[in-house]
Amino acid sequence: MSSKIQSLRPNVSREEAVELFSRRDASVFLWQARKGTLQRIADAYVPYWIYRVRYLLRGGAETRLFALDAVDGSLDLFEFSALPRPEELIAVGTRNFVPQGLTEGHGENLLREKALRVIFQRGFLRLREPQMEIAGQPVKLHMPYWLGFYDGRGEVRCRVMDAVRRQVEGAKASALFEQWLAA
Repeated sequence: MSSKIQSLRPNVSREEAVELFSRRDASVFLWQARKGTLQRIADAYVPYWIYRVRYLLRGGAETRLFALDAVDGSLDLFEFSALPRPEELIAVGTRNFVPQGLTEGHGENLLREKALRVIFQRGFLRLREPQMEIAGQPVKLHMPYWLGFYDGRGEVRCRVMDAVRRQVEGAKASALFEQWLAA
């Protein structure tokens, strides 16, 4: 039975995903050498919560919008310049969505840690004792991903593509989806 979810509109079509998962370049060649050949692909969705993060610097305050996956907080943060507009969202009827696993309190703590890392990576080392205000936003949405299934030596492995940012994800995303599929 499928449910209706609200998703950010993907930037990668099914055909583009197949092409990207099977193109002839070094990363795909190495993946296929270790994990086997592409057998099929599927779309899947991960719930995200959006937070407005305000932090103080010596020169004043900065505000940013971050989205944290609501499954276990292990995926990379999304950053938005503004809350997604209705035309950027679509309603999807699907069974292919990972269930939420975080409590809001734990999610907020994870977001605080991840946001600090992002802020420090961008050179804000002068932020000694960060004063952060975190406010959950009313938009709850799912992010679309493409899953490529590879069969090698009798073991099916999953490669993940972020369908918004058009990038192949790493081991954390593959592990998240493989655990969900195994459950």
